[in-house]
Amino acid sequence: MSRAWVMGGFHSPEALLDALGKLRALGYGDLDAYTPFPVEGAEEALGLGGSRIPAFVLGGGLTGAVCGYLLQWYCNAYDFPINIGGRPAHSAPSFVPITFELTILLGAFGAFFGLFLLLKLPRLHHPVFNAPGFRHASVDQYWVSIGAGEDAATRAEIGFALQKLGAANISTVEGAP
Repeated sequence: MSRAWVMGGFHSPEALLDALGKLRALGYGDLDAYTPFPVEGAEEALGLGGSRIPAFVLGGGLTGAVCGYLLQWYCNAYDFPINIGGRPAHSAPSFVPITFELTILLGAFGAFFGLFLLLKLPRLHHPVFNAPGFRHASVDQYWVSIGAGEDAATRAEIGFALQKLGAANISTVEGAP
């Protein structure tokens, strides 16, 4: 399945933020920004919500805590209880270190693999990298990409909107995401 993006390059972060706000006001939703450094306010201008990584970390941490505690309980109190010096087989304070360690370990795994899942990694190439002049996105230009459908009229409309907003470079790229 092939997709198309209309790309627009701007010379300043202020122009990029202004363009992003106006493009969102015009109803374009599939926006992305490429900048040489983090631009303050770009997340709000793109309409990005909160991160979902904390949910992955919480899920991994809770899984680690429950699994660590239940494994120790099963081994020490249920499957093979050993009475050593009259100590109870199920002693919650003695289970704390392993439970804590598995909470941290699986929480870190949740963050790592959750990030891979959300970013759709590994993505070694994206069609927007083929836009003429896009190599300046890592040096001195600020780019916005708008997802366009198969309709050539829609692409032309987006290109005209970018031209009105002051984009220095406007191009259309196609390919599989």
